[in-house]
Parts: sequence; structure tokens; C-alpha cells
Amino acid sequence: MPMILELPIVMLACTRIGAIHSVVFGGYSADSLAERILDSKSKILITTDGVWRGEKLLLLKTICNEALNKAKKNGHEVECCIVVSHLKRLTNPQNAKSDILVAWDDDRDVWWHDEMEEAENKCYPVWMNAEDPLFILYTSGSTGKPKGVLHTTAGYLIYAATTFKYVFDYHPGDVYWCTADIGWITGHTYVVYGPLANGATSIIFEGTPFYPKNDRFWTIIEKYKVTQFYTAPTAIRSLMKFGDDLVKKHDLSFLKVLGSVGEPINTEAWLWFYNLIGNARCSISDTFWQTETGGHVITPLPGATPMKPGSATFPFFGVLPEILDEDGHLIEGEGEGYLVFRQPWPGMMRSLYGNHQRFQNTYFDRFYGYYCTGDGARRDADGYFWITGRIDDMLNVSGHLMSTAEVENILTEHSSVTEAAAVSKPHPIKGQCLYCFITPNEGVKFDKKLQDELKNKVREQIGPFAQPDIIQLAPGLPKTRSGKIMRRVLRKIAAGDRNVGDISTLADESIVNTLFELRPQI
Repeated sequence: MPMILELPIVMLACTRIGAIHSVVFGGYSADSLAERILDSKSKILITTDGVWRGEKLLLLKTICNEALNKAKKNGHEVECCIVVSHLKRLTNPQNAKSDILVAWDDDRDVWWHDEMEEAENKCYPVWMNAEDPLFILYTSGSTGKPKGVLHTTAGYLIYAATTFKYVFDYHPGDVYWCTADIGWITGHTYVVYGPLANGATSIIFEGTPFYPKNDRFWTIIEKYKVTQFYTAPTAIRSLMKFGDDLVKKHDLSFLKVLGSVGEPINTEAWLWFYNLIGNARCSISDTFWQTETGGHVITPLPGATPMKPGSATFPFFGVLPEILDEDGHLIEGEGEGYLVFRQPWPGMMRSLYGNHQRFQNTYFDRFYGYYCTGDGARRDADGYFWITGRIDDMLNVSGHLMSTAEVENILTEHSSVTEAAAVSKPHPIKGQCLYCFITPNEGVKFDKKLQDELKNKVREQIGPFAQPDIIQLAPGLPKTRSGKIMRRVLRKIAAGDRNVGDISTLADESIVNTLFELRPQI
């Protein structure tokens, strides 16, 4: 679903009757949606006929129809699909079609407005136990199959409410705006549950920061006198390129607290956010957390934590982070390594839906007695934590977490591809972008046509945000003698950094130089 009022209404309705909801980001493909429907065995699907994203029309019902057919072919049939008639209430972009036909199944599909006519005006809440499931939210897994992160009722809600109140210094009368899509955990915790549990006035935004003009964010902040503004480094970097004048023509004086989420924020973006948007007087809550943590786990507290640009600073109440080396030894004081947590907290995930063993294997087997985040961190001399990014086989592109395996599996499905490897490459706007190495079948020409086919294949099966920026020819990949791809070397090649470190364990060291020579000049 898009960012419309019916989405939090559905979530809260499910919570009220004790039904488990699973929200899927509207930018996902039919394949990704079908996979989530199959894993959760969903009974009801709720969507809209479509939505405009800027000047681009997304026919969500068409995507849902395809996903429902795929699920049915794999043995699971959704009982009912409720459709919000959304397009009719929107102003279409210039020269856009307004009469859009929606494919319909009379035995399965119903209109939201028809169902509301017969709905009762009272619905008494179903009392739930503290550890009863509240929702499932899928996040990418390092093996390629999405993981259904399961959060429960009491702990998650307490943590969402508490972190929202203190991290954003919320007070009655404030106007809060988080720009995240509800299809991600940030939207769950800090658009829906956290603000509403505090009785907060908050804004739900549908659209892009660049339509109809590039000052859309600043127009909304001025119009609604926003006091707390929570957004992603990718959005900040995208808006920086339009210059300062677009910002300066708006009155942003009501802002008190700024927040950053989704990925580590670079110093330049942090300073622009602080000096221009916050006029050098707003606290910045540079928050680190994950779908699995339910809420903020490392974050400054406005007015209480001295800020350092780019540092997530210190743990939230009750959270005990540690830094471990490769062998699981504790790093005391200054140092860099794996970020782990030593004890649980109320908002922590309880399991992976339908697969508790995978939950154990993914988060606890790497370092016995610790929750492993999969992220790296360093601690400076003052005890501040700096998140250094993913150190497992995951990619963070514009705040969207993807697995290398998921992308590689799609690339190797192409009949012309023998082998593929995907890594992240630094990007000035997105933070990271997807850089893929392809070994074609013998005799296959590596040309623009093949590259475009592969980019479109990833785009169609995962979503537009997952499309690779660069696809490089790779006659071979740097592998250890046991056959494991050495991704740190590929990341160096993608970045154009010849300081690749020790490669003595590679089966063929010469492949590294070959890949550097074949690297596109970008």
C-alpha cells in the first residue's frame, strides 16, 4: 500500500482484534510480494488500485494480481483482496490518463468503500498476552530468502513509545514528521506505533521529496510548523545538490530536533543538516537500529548528549553494546570490530516467523552469548560509537537492506551468466550503490544489451531500488582455495582502491589485476 491513511488504520485494526499484520513496501515486485505471502500464509491482502509517485504511475493492484497468481501456483490461495479506490481521489500529473481499468476477480476482490458501508461502528479490543505476536516484517536474508522478523505485543509497544518520547524529546503540542515509508520498520515504529502511543500529532507523507518541486520537504515543514523532522541520509544528500537557496526561502524556525535513520550519515551531510536545516540550534538524533531491534538502540538524546557529526553516540537505556574481534574476543576502549549486544531489551524481535532455528543461526551462532548485528562499529577515545556499515553479506542501498545472495541468484538465472557477485560501492547520493561482477557463458558477448537485461531482471524481481548501477565483466572471481568469494577484494575493485590487502589465500592472485584492468572508467 502507499502512504495513505488506510494503511495505519488497517495496522491498528489488526492490533485491536489480535490479527498479525505483515506490511509489504509498495515498491516491491510481484515476485517479492508472492514470496512473502507464501511464507506467512496470509489470508487477506489489502491494497489500492494504484498510486502516483511523482509523475510515475504504479498499478499496485496489477502487481498484487500477479503475486496472488504466483502464490496460488505454489499451493497457497489468499481468501480475499480488499482494494482501496485511491486513484480517483488524486490529482493526476499533467497529460496523464485518468481512466485506468483494474483487473478484477469477483470471487476474491472487494472494494474498501463497499465493505465500510456495512462495518459496525464499534469494535471492542481483544485482550492479548504480552508475548503474543503483533506483526511480521520481512527483511532481506544473507541466504537470499527474506526473513519474517516477528515482534510481539507488549515489549515492542513499550519500546516504541519510550524511544519515540526520549529520542525526539516529544512534548504535547509538537508536530512530528518522519518521512519513512510504513513498509519499512522505521514507518512501523516511528510513523505509526511510537507517535500514536504518545498521543503525538504527526504527518504522513505520500510522494517524493522532488515533486512537484525540489523543495517539497521544506514546504511541508513550513506549512505545518514541524518541530521534529526524521529522515534518511540518502534524502539529505539528494536535496543538498539543489543548493541552499531552496531551503532559505522557507521558515523552518519551529524545528527543535532533527533525526537521521537508515544508514550512517557522512560528516558533510550531517553539517548541512545541522547548519542549514536546523540553523545550528537543533539537536540531531543520529539513530542506529534495525528491523530486528524494534527501535533505537544507539542514539543521542536531544539536549543531553554532546553530538559528534556522524556518530550514533551512546546506547539507549538498557542496551549493552560490545565490540568483538573476528575471533569473538572483547575489544576494550578504543577499537573497531563487530557490533554485538550483550543482553536483550523489550523491543527486540522474538523469532523469525516459522523458522526459529534460522533465528538462532543468523543472530546468535556467530558469537556465543551475544546478538550479532551484522554491522561493524568503532569506539573512539570518548566512548562514542561510530557505525561503519555491514560486515556480512548484506548491502545497504539508500537505506534498503538487500542480500548479495538474493541479487546474485537473480543474475545467475539469466541464461548467459555462469557466475555473479554483488558488492556495494560508495555513492555520493545513495550512500552505497550496487556493483555487480558477471562471468558470462563461453562465447557470450558482454555488451550493453546483456547489461541492460540483467539490470531489468533485478529491477523486476526485487524492485527499482535494487537495480545495479554498474555491471562489470569478470572472466573469473577472486576465490580462496576452498571456493569462497573474497568480497572485500571485490569491494576494493569496485571502489578503484588497489590497496587490497593480503590476497595470499586466493587460488589465483592474478585475477585481481585482471579485474582492475576491466573496471569501467566511472
